[in-house]
Amino acid sequence: MEQRLRVMVVDDHPMWREAVARDLADAGFEVVATAGDGAQAVRRAAAARPQVLLLDLHLPLLPGVEVCRQVLARDPAVRVLVLSASGEQADVLEAVKSGATGYLVKSAGREELLAAVRGTAAGEAVFTPGLAGLVLGEFRRLAAEPPAAASAGRAPVPHLTARETEVLRMVAKGLSYRQIAERLTLSHRTVQNHVQNTLGKLQLHNRVELVRYAIEQGLDEELG
Repeated sequence: MEQRLRVMVVDDHPMWREAVARDLADAGFEVVATAGDGAQAVRRAAAARPQVLLLDLHLPLLPGVEVCRQVLARDPAVRVLVLSASGEQADVLEAVKSGATGYLVKSAGREELLAAVRGTAAGEAVFTPGLAGLVLGEFRRLAAEPPAAASAGRAPVPHLTARETEVLRMVAKGLSYRQIAERLTLSHRTVQNHVQNTLGKLQLHNRVELVRYAIEQGLDEELG
């Protein structure tokens, strides 16, 4: 029922905010709320409970990354797609570290935006071309750092099936669900189910966390 996906739009520019909300509504999405500043966004997200939060980073009263953290702390099921004028490395990485699932620059076209919202709702990590590699590179850098002392006694990793591990390796390489489905001759829905099962077993919340986990385990190096 992607036609009725519940979306919230947060941007401090009224004309831009209204235009995006109108495009989403015209495409069949349910725009459950809008907000023009960070504090308002946190309050309205709690009441509206969107599936996808379309979020600008540079907001008055409360920055977008803090909005992301607070919204996800209250409801980890929300998918956050950043829609920003900035494509700067620092902004992208800060957004991802705060829990954003994807990052799109505002120069994206209407159809690209609609596809990104659908992909985000489905759990895909959606990035403007060129930014996905940046995020994967940062995850690899973090994974190469010495583990924190607190991680020394972590619980054993839950058992994943051979197919779940295969899908996880492809996720770590940055492949989309559709690309994975084509490579493994599976349906898009079957790939989504494998990813959701893996998230549950590993007690992770979204694909971004899954990518980092896979890289920490070295799975991205095991696939040619």
